Amino acid sequence: MENYFELFSLDVGFDIDLNALNSSYKQQVAKFHPDKFVTKSVSEQSNALQNTSLINDALDTLKSPLKRATYLLELQGINAFDEKDTSMDTDFLMSQIKLREKLELIESERDELGLDSFIGNIDSKINENVEQLERLFIKDDFDGIKNLVRELKFYIQLNYHSSRLMDEWL
Repeated sequence: MENYFELFSLDVGFDIDLNALNSSYKQQVAKFHPDKFVTKSVSEQSNALQNTSLINDALDTLKSPLKRATYLLELQGINAFDEKDTSMDTDFLMSQIKLREKLELIESERDELGLDSFIGNIDSKINENVEQLERLFIKDDFDGIKNLVRELKFYIQLNYHSSRLMDEWL
């Protein structure tokens, strides 16, 4: 099987042209539109459905900086979330604890302004992390990338949780 980048005729790399990705996606998915397979065999219809699913998975992976970075590591034979590899930067682990405690305090006090500020802070950390990933991919610093991918996953989960809280309060 070709990789997701080849599927969309993109150069393999972290920094991708999202407009080109979307354009190529539309071309690829149009090839397997169900209307084109109405008169085909059940096998051909099933194959078209599988191809559409693969194309959608590929799009989902390449659009997300976290999933794209994780996928690029996998292409190098590196599993960023290998359960046997628990090494993490101590400073980052401490900052995780502090951020979670801060969010718990904001939640217990139902501090909407504090939550809004917290979300803005996490958004900044996500953007900084993505910028760092771009630099590390240029250098092929796969150990650094693996650590940043783990950090990015944490920030995205924290962002999701805090945004859900905001939605509940509104």
